[in-house]
Amino acid sequence: ENTMGAISTATDACSVVKDTDLVIEAIVENMGVKHKLFKELDSIAPQNVIFTSNTSSLSITEIAEVTSRKDRFGGLHFFNPVPVMKLLEIVKTADTSAETLSALTAFGKKLGKVTVECSDTPGFIVNRLLVPNLAEAIKMLERGVASAEDIDTAMRLGAGHPMGPLQLADYVGLDTCCFILEGWSEKYPDVELFKTPESLKQLVSEGKLGNKTGEAFTSINTLLNYSRTPDLRFILILDYYSFYSERIITCDQI
Repeated sequence: ENTMGAISTATDACSVVKDTDLVIEAIVENMGVKHKLFKELDSIAPQNVIFTSNTSSLSITEIAEVTSRKDRFGGLHFFNPVPVMKLLEIVKTADTSAETLSALTAFGKKLGKVTVECSDTPGFIVNRLLVPNLAEAIKMLERGVASAEDIDTAMRLGAGHPMGPLQLADYVGLDTCCFILEGWSEKYPDVELFKTPESLKQLVSEGKLGNKTGEAFTSINTLLNYSRTPDLRFILILDYYSFYSERIITCDQI
């Protein structure tokens, strides 16, 4: 009850940004849309207000380019589901000031999060390691090295992962994985780890996205069957962040 009493909502960010200390953007993963929002907010918000983005794959440095407060701009990357996942990645650019970094760290700890600090690099820490791992598992499946079940079992029991890479790709969403990889590959075409598996691109183009439609990588024996069985269906959950594109929440206090 006390927590809910400290929360107010608005549908117009510009109407509330004048009375806040910190902005956390969590809208659609589109650089043009983010630029439009931050450019507008930057013209209204007092200079002491810190801007942050919750992006999971876009460059914080590039997002901040349209603002006049690059020293007060950083990344706050939460993980889904936010109330359960303890980790918070705090991302600094070459321009982020020590004061801003300290304020963001203090904010994360006040939320009860375990904070880790990293420089602005594609995918930060977790996704930089995770997404190429998921892609390599798909490529291994394409080559017929092992079945989906055996790949996932091997990583759960051999590496201690709570979920296998193909099961996780199904859970995260094949379109989300594809979006991240293609964005990185376009910006860094020479990085082999960022190459998108052809089968993943094909499945997404056909609307076969993961768990929400009934079948997934973890429900078939091998992706090689896909070329012989074009009606195989793949699924996924909706991109978590898409739910926030039109919602703005401000907290008077934590």
